[in-house]
Amino acid sequence: MLTGWRAFVITVPFGGRSRLEPVTRWTGSWLPGSPEQGSPDPSDGAVRYPGERLGLPAEGAGSVAGFGRRALAFVLDLLLSALVAGAFTAPELPRNWSVLAWALLTVVPTAAFGMTPGMTLFGLRVTRLDGTAFVGLPRAVVRTVLLFFVVPAVVTNTDRQGLHDRAAGVAVLRTR
Repeated sequence: MLTGWRAFVITVPFGGRSRLEPVTRWTGSWLPGSPEQGSPDPSDGAVRYPGERLGLPAEGAGSVAGFGRRALAFVLDLLLSALVAGAFTAPELPRNWSVLAWALLTVVPTAAFGMTPGMTLFGLRVTRLDGTAFVGLPRAVVRTVLLFFVVPAVVTNTDRQGLHDRAAGVAVLRTR
């Protein structure tokens, strides 16, 4: 999510003069999480912090996790899966077995406990937005398959939910 600057687009209506318009005018009607779509405080029209629309606190335990912690947890899970796959394929390199190890080390702990080993180390937890205690296997599989492509994790809304989290109906929260 980009903050601190505003993008503009030059538009030319049919038969009219060109004009400079903010991008939010175009994306506000269809991009979820944009301030145009309605916020909990209709008087100012702005979301004050990530997770406010979800009813989460601004800071501390239970708040939406930042991108840095999530990325570090992801990298740690990748390294751990490479080590696990390497232990089974030694002295050869693990090749694609590390992808299988990563998928298993992501799906199983997320479905059962709501966190991977990397998330546990960095104080993160995957929780369902409907309040159910366990994430469950179907949601964990959907989230992991989309996370494999990386791009859905980078495209986020104002609540810091990646496309993979929104598709699974979950959010990544801080535990400490």
